[in-house]
Amino acid sequence: MAAKPCIPKGTRDFSPIEMAKRNYIFNTIRDVYHLYGFQQIETPAMEMLSTLMGKYGEEGDKLLFKIQNSGDYFAGLSDEELLSRNAAKLACKFCEKGLRYDLTVPFARYVVMHRDELTFPFKRYQIQPVWRADRPQKGRYREFYQCDADVVGSNSLLNEVELMQIVDTVFSRFGIRVCIKMNNRKILTGIAEYIGEADKIVDITVAIDKLDKIGLDNVNAELREKGVGEDAIAKLQPVILLSGTNMEKLSRLKQLLAQSETGLKGVEESEFILNTLASLGLKNDLELDLTLARGLNYYTGAIFEVKALDVQIGSITGGGRYDNLTGVFGMAGVSGVGISFGADRIFDVLNQLDLYPREAVNGTRLLFINFGEKEAAFSMGILAQVRAQGIRAELYPDSCKMKKQMGYANSNGIPFVALAGENEMNAGKVTLKNMETGEQLLVTPEELIQALK
Repeated sequence: MAAKPCIPKGTRDFSPIEMAKRNYIFNTIRDVYHLYGFQQIETPAMEMLSTLMGKYGEEGDKLLFKIQNSGDYFAGLSDEELLSRNAAKLACKFCEKGLRYDLTVPFARYVVMHRDELTFPFKRYQIQPVWRADRPQKGRYREFYQCDADVVGSNSLLNEVELMQIVDTVFSRFGIRVCIKMNNRKILTGIAEYIGEADKIVDITVAIDKLDKIGLDNVNAELREKGVGEDAIAKLQPVILLSGTNMEKLSRLKQLLAQSETGLKGVEESEFILNTLASLGLKNDLELDLTLARGLNYYTGAIFEVKALDVQIGSITGGGRYDNLTGVFGMAGVSGVGISFGADRIFDVLNQLDLYPREAVNGTRLLFINFGEKEAAFSMGILAQVRAQGIRAELYPDSCKMKKQMGYANSNGIPFVALAGENEMNAGKVTLKNMETGEQLLVTPEELIQALK
């Protein structure tokens, strides 16, 4: 007996109804991106490992899916290297490509390669899958879609403002209540300087980013393990636990970071973004969260993360400014800022909250019953008129028992059925049946279209 087929852990199949839901997500995000003047691009699923490695930190490099070279990939390897069983070293020898980890690094590579064709500032969006060799768990997959929007070639903080408006608009359209959390990497640098541990900025930010997951005591324990002194840890506590309004937090930070030029710059940037958004009036909450760090190494300014308020799940959108990213590809001095919607997590949230509009997930609206060759020919003439009006309709392909055809309509959630037998054909009409109420009406093709519209 053949083994039952399966798919890799952390990946999923999607049924027609699930694809309708996913397309609703993609189309909603795409429509909002278009409203703000973003243009779509696509990049290959595969990138050169030299493009990807070293851009996501040591942990990120471990999560890259590497693609084995075709042909004799052992060629050029010595017996000593093969017998060393050093997986990381061997992978570098016979894997020169990898699946993309995110859409931002490939975008930076795209900008550098196509710099002479682009007009700056360049506003692009991209909706494609990415892959991470992570441990699968609820809300975390090895293959998932990201829906990115980025602006490169502009230092203006108005870009950050517009990206937050996009986030607010998208989740308002979905009907998902969210909290938009914001911080600034310059503020985090200033905090590290304030507590006297400037050289441990990465260790500090990685630890405090876990505050809501592991609690304050465990954060402090991790800081001690990384060599952060007790005086510095004590000095850090009131900073990361600052409460009050956004402006009250910023006011306190101005005092604490008075000696840090970088920190004060971060406060100034945050103040501009928050004040501008306050004047525009967002529908969702915007919170300055000093523990927000974002794990990726390339952020240099404002950073963002979005949490759903009515579902227990990780971040469903994130992003920030990454001024130095294109520099690693030999193109220095290009500022960039972007956001990424986690489509798969949004899919799960919308499912849990049952927020999909009926019209977004309904497939065929009308099924013509097939009574035979003449009836099918008559039905197809009306079917063409119905489809010309943008109504999704189909004819059952086989002339079989009506019970089977009605069962097909029920199984596929088709709300209306059209019956055209000899009597209907003679009258030039069809009988329209509402599958939910059972009501039947004899209608002309024009009346049929109006009823369905």
